[in-house]
Amino acid sequence: MPKFSSRGLNMPESPIRKLAPYAVKAKEKGLHVYHLNIGQPDIKSPQTSIDVLKNIDIDIYAYTPSEGKFDYRETLKDYYHSLGFNDLTRDNFIITNGGSEALSFSLSCLCDQGDEIIVPEPFYANYYSFAESIGVTIVPIVSTIDTGFSLPDIEKFEEVITPKTRAILITNPSNPTGYLYSREELQKLADIAIKHDIFLISDEVYREYVYDGLPFHSVLDFPELKDNVIVVDSESKRYSLCGIRCGFLVTRNTKFLEIALKFAQARLSPSLIGQIIANAAHKQPLSYIENVRKEYSERRDLLVKLLNEIPGVICPNPKGSFYCTVELPVDNAEDFCLWMLKDFEYENGTVMLTPAQGFYSNQEHGKKQVRLAYVINKDDIAQSIKIIKKGLEKYNSLQ
Repeated sequence: MPKFSSRGLNMPESPIRKLAPYAVKAKEKGLHVYHLNIGQPDIKSPQTSIDVLKNIDIDIYAYTPSEGKFDYRETLKDYYHSLGFNDLTRDNFIITNGGSEALSFSLSCLCDQGDEIIVPEPFYANYYSFAESIGVTIVPIVSTIDTGFSLPDIEKFEEVITPKTRAILITNPSNPTGYLYSREELQKLADIAIKHDIFLISDEVYREYVYDGLPFHSVLDFPELKDNVIVVDSESKRYSLCGIRCGFLVTRNTKFLEIALKFAQARLSPSLIGQIIANAAHKQPLSYIENVRKEYSERRDLLVKLLNEIPGVICPNPKGSFYCTVELPVDNAEDFCLWMLKDFEYENGTVMLTPAQGFYSNQEHGKKQVRLAYVINKDDIAQSIKIIKKGLEKYNSLQ
């Protein structure tokens, strides 16, 4: 057998998708599988996007500019102006194939082999994959469920900064916990970035989905971070357009943009069709976002209430995104998730969950936790939690 790279062999499986074959088998048995495992909204995409796709009249589906289409970057500039960032121009944006490529470009621009990125955890599992793919070390700062996953003491960050530290990476609001950073917390991170002259990368793809009337604060709000901030953004969750793979980078750092463009040129261009669809989404009335936010808020309230009624379950109340990280009364959540798909059904259904271990760099953390995505309708959420409750009762009776 020919040899494979250590990088490839060490690449972690997606905790979100690794149990998918068992869900397929459950469906083949005739069960209804409720998917709380993946952030694929059931929300209808904007009608403006649907209409523009149906009416595309192009004779040649050509390459687009590596940095993205002119009109789409103009639209993004206008969108960011509506957020209050009036100094940005279209040249502050580079379009990517999803937010994932935006983050991959960012790490590639900043890091050499063996460099380090500080990431509060639990973190979006693919951060680890992106880092592994280019030989970057993730240095975790652990937050805990008993504090609702709030940012640890700032001293924790200072303790792990080394000459190899290139950036702090956060998701705000968080995937997988739904945690929302306060302005005070962001200011502390900004101060560290300035003090050590490193980057602060903020994944802000869920900024529209913040609840309870709380404000969202972007790292772009801090003028002192002009050359130290990169924002990763995407249309996937904002407009329920996951499949068009349209994301982008935003920064005021012109040198970073110059370097990132070289990576963009190396992969040729972002999707033509995706940009057309995304551009049209921004023409949808603002009521679209408002209605979706209201729906997610109601789903969150129901999910958190029902989960916390189950003995032994701990579910903090997420303030944003559409995820929560939940502790279950089991010794090994991955075993429970697998058992639910292979060996359990209730009222002709079962539930697919995501084990939370994969959202930690140390696999000893999060062993009792799962991530849930409240992206299905409220009736299905209620039924899902009923199945989880019955499943926990049965599973623990067998231990």
